[in-house]
Amino acid sequence: MTEADAIRNTQGGPNTIQSITADLAALGVAPGMTLLVHATLSRLGWVCGGPVAVILALETALGPTGTLVMPTHSGDLSDPAQWENPPVPETWWAPIRQTMPAYDLDMTPTRGMGAIPECFRKQRGVVRSGHPQVSFAAWGARASEIVADHALDFAFGEDSPLARIYDLDGWILLLGVTHDNNTSLHLAETRTPYPERKLVENGAPVLVDGRRQWVKLRDIDSNTADFETIGAAFARETGLVRSGRVGNAPALLMPQRALVDYAGGWMMANRKAQD
Repeated sequence: MTEADAIRNTQGGPNTIQSITADLAALGVAPGMTLLVHATLSRLGWVCGGPVAVILALETALGPTGTLVMPTHSGDLSDPAQWENPPVPETWWAPIRQTMPAYDLDMTPTRGMGAIPECFRKQRGVVRSGHPQVSFAAWGARASEIVADHALDFAFGEDSPLARIYDLDGWILLLGVTHDNNTSLHLAETRTPYPERKLVENGAPVLVDGRRQWVKLRDIDSNTADFETIGAAFARETGLVRSGRVGNAPALLMPQRALVDYAGGWMMANRKAQD
């Protein structure tokens, strides 16, 4: 969507820090919350100040006792043998593994995450977790606690920012995106021994004692195909999802712990072993 398209599609004047803050409050975002946000700027309509305004509105709504978290993933720091969109020639795999720069908390950009997380990770006072592929960034009262000690293996599991948000009884905001983007469902996957679960191995360049190394990473083979179904069933069966609009974007607000617990039970009941 071009900026001209965003202007044409925005009704009732521009979206501002003040109007987005009011929309968030009407949805149920409250001071003191720990809030994990998945968002896309393009669905909001034209925003005066772009991603900066969205971030400031979120922080205003949460207040000084709240905590804002966003995924800041960098999936390109991975094994080129597994790249599909696009793939690279097999003759490139070895030199890529040998020369790809190591993950750097400050320098490594996000990939495919959109303008809001990429802007957020560079804000003064934001801290970022240490996983080379699926880091999270956080601002606010519990930020350091959430991003600390992010494990390389099983990156969405017990030693991840997602699990710390669960411990803090945090919330999820889907802002213009669907449950396909809802990373907390990966925490449920990691915790749940559903029948078809498999382990996979990847790799990434990291700094070990100040020196670049290519390290192996173990994880479960994630499957997002049923995430939308799980999210819809959770909303229908629990009544815990608040829906509304923030700017032009559809928005969903839900308690993370309840969703993760529900999703684990759903996966055990509905994910079947492959023949």
